[in-house]
Amino acid sequence: MKKSLEREMPPRVLVAIGGNATHPEDIAGTPDEQWKIANTTAQTLLPLLLLDNELVITHGNGPVVGKILMRMALTRDRIPAMTMDICVAHSQAGIAYLLVQAMENALRESGSPRHVVCLLTQVEVDPKDPSFENPIKPVGPFFSKQDAAEIARELGWTMKEDSGRGWRYTVPSPKPLHICDISLIQALAQRGTVVIAGGGGGIPVIRGPKGVRHGINAVIDKDLSSALMANVLGIEVLVILTSVSNVAINFGRPDQRDLHRLGLAELRRYQQEGHFVAGSMGPKVEAAIRFLELGGKRAIIGRLEEGLEVITGQAGTHIVDNAD
Repeated sequence: MKKSLEREMPPRVLVAIGGNATHPEDIAGTPDEQWKIANTTAQTLLPLLLLDNELVITHGNGPVVGKILMRMALTRDRIPAMTMDICVAHSQAGIAYLLVQAMENALRESGSPRHVVCLLTQVEVDPKDPSFENPIKPVGPFFSKQDAAEIARELGWTMKEDSGRGWRYTVPSPKPLHICDISLIQALAQRGTVVIAGGGGGIPVIRGPKGVRHGINAVIDKDLSSALMANVLGIEVLVILTSVSNVAINFGRPDQRDLHRLGLAELRRYQQEGHFVAGSMGPKVEAAIRFLELGGKRAIIGRLEEGLEVITGQAGTHIVDNAD
């Protein structure tokens, strides 16, 4: 099976896994739950981890950073709140710790000495990005209007109503411009280490004229950062693993149609027709398009639990520059 996979798989891959890799929305979030889910993720990716390849893994942080924000809201009268860049850093390190240990344990049980490492990753953004003038990215838990007003007054958070479900902290979501210290990611991957980087889209920072960096209150889309990272590293295959099996058009309607293999032009057309929701499949589709436009050969979107089938072409949605 290993030799067959080595023939099928390209030698360099970036896999982006969603925040549900360690903390799905439907769990309480106890340590035991998070360990079990991280171990399941490691077993799902184990066939890929066992190959002689260059492998970079990125991950989301939504549910975890949301709980960090909830703790700050609940303790705002006793503990000073952290800025969003520090919250992303906290979640990035905590999630990666779970994944590093689970993946190395799975490798050791399979007799492999391969190492897995986490790099705390900063990502530069443009301080003049339009999103800073109009924050629209909701993060964290929902609050009542009254609680939201109190939190906004005490913590200085921008609170906005989200789809009639309550009020949420809303932050800028600037486009990623540069993955800081990406040469370190490359060097480790080239020596055979599995590199976990860019968690939660990366810690958002801006750079001054002398190269001095400062954190900024924002979040960066994980999939867009993953696409940029793959392009800069020259990786030809980007795999985005999420909670659904396929990208679909007319989603949730009687005429819903799952997409299995298509070209970049066709995907662009569906995007322009408005098939992909901004808070759901939209960023993943946008990331796939950007990745291919900047030189990537194949973008794959599929379900985390079907990881092996997705990567070997038996499941998921596969997008190429020109479908044959």
